[in-house]
Amino acid sequence: MGNLLKVLTCTDLEQGPNFFLDFENAQPTESEKEIYNQVNVVLKDAEGILEDLQSYRGAGHEIREAIQHPADEKLQEKAWGAVVPLVGKLKKFYEFSQRLEAALRGLLGALTSTPFSPTQHLEREQALAKQFAEILHFTLRFDELKMTNPAIQNDFSYYRRTLSRMRINNVPAEGENEVNNELANRMSLFYAEATPMLKTLSDATTKFVSENKNLPIENTTDCLSTMASVCRVMLETPEYRSRFTNEETVSFCLRVMVGVIILYDHVHPVGAFAKTSKIDVRPTSNSVEGRLNAPRYTTKHLNDETTSKQIKSMLQ
Repeated sequence: MGNLLKVLTCTDLEQGPNFFLDFENAQPTESEKEIYNQVNVVLKDAEGILEDLQSYRGAGHEIREAIQHPADEKLQEKAWGAVVPLVGKLKKFYEFSQRLEAALRGLLGALTSTPFSPTQHLEREQALAKQFAEILHFTLRFDELKMTNPAIQNDFSYYRRTLSRMRINNVPAEGENEVNNELANRMSLFYAEATPMLKTLSDATTKFVSENKNLPIENTTDCLSTMASVCRVMLETPEYRSRFTNEETVSFCLRVMVGVIILYDHVHPVGAFAKTSKIDVRPTSNSVEGRLNAPRYTTKHLNDETTSKQIKSMLQ
């Protein structure tokens, strides 16, 4: 597991966009309000999703008892009764990922549209840039929690096995209507990913580029690299960093940088780690050293031949 917070854009501050993004207080202008309000409906549920995931304890004990005593019907019923509501939570998390994907695509459409450049968009439409950052911040927090909770996949696997057995025996399955077979297959693929939310957003960004062929791909990649660069500038420029009213904004910026670098790596033809990409991957200075582990396997081009051994070593 590497520390992708060691990667930054632009080796010199003068090379990148140099302006302050108000991640704490940006308010939408009249022209931003339509997209902003649509995305806000999704974001207002994000904290509750994280709280539910953080408190997710799983049904490991009940499942073990049921497996160890297969003939004990009471234990089977107890395990099933414990798992069904948990699967309801997992369904809610998965459905939220779909809502988040739609919100991201709406923001990408707004922040990459002509005639403005990505830098102009980010500077003019700070409330939308803030929402984009909030989506990435949520995504990395969700995936960090998911990666440390093996109960999620264990519970869902037990649910699917038990449901299959109940169908064979023609036993009515409470909860089956909530998660039908098609949805269960999609959820299974989602939770099989180490970083499911980031994978969802990476796929969404790639799909956005492929579906908008009239839009130059540079509009999207420049938006991502500019966001990463601006975050770095804010963290490394004392004048900007002093404008943060709380220390949480530092970790917020760090997570956003990791997120946009990974999205960039998925949509740019050569990725984030080649010398020709607009993201120049370098070790960060101590002033922005992060402690958040971002999974190296979420990237697409890290193991390409064009990636230097130094960068591979640093991130792995």
